[in-house]
Amino acid sequence: MLRFPFIIATLAILLSACTTTPAGVSGGGETSRIYQIDRRDTAEIQFRMLDGVNALRSASGRAPLELDANLNAAAATHSRDMAVQNRPWHFGSDGSSPIDRARRVGYQGQLLGENISETYETELETLAAWMELRETRDVVLAPDARKMGFAWFQEDGGKIWWTLVTGT
Repeated sequence: MLRFPFIIATLAILLSACTTTPAGVSGGGETSRIYQIDRRDTAEIQFRMLDGVNALRSASGRAPLELDANLNAAAATHSRDMAVQNRPWHFGSDGSSPIDRARRVGYQGQLLGENISETYETELETLAAWMELRETRDVVLAPDARKMGFAWFQEDGGKIWWTLVTGT
């Protein structure tokens, strides 16, 4: 039971190290900050998520994951498709499943799971939220997982559609 407070503390430390370029937005007389992602930050964000996932996996005695270009492509396709559909769910607008999308991009391993989110939060805040639910935590900590794909689509208004997939 002491592992999860350690995991959350680790995520908090990782999150505090994040550097982003938030944009100020006025609303209701108060200024709020939007996590604005620049296209040039893609690799940095993907590796920050990978580091966060691997820190959690290490704390749970799991092998580390490595990013897989095909799984990244499948995740990117689904993030954009969820934004087009304006709903977070695991099926594509064409009826495709996470397994279908992985196969379409040439992934040869077994797809183990997919986490999705519709939020204005950062990638590490999203990871922390996924760790709070058993179903999404199981995707991150899947014992057989060795590969990870991670991508997002950000709308003009700031909403981010995150997708993380794991495979063998």
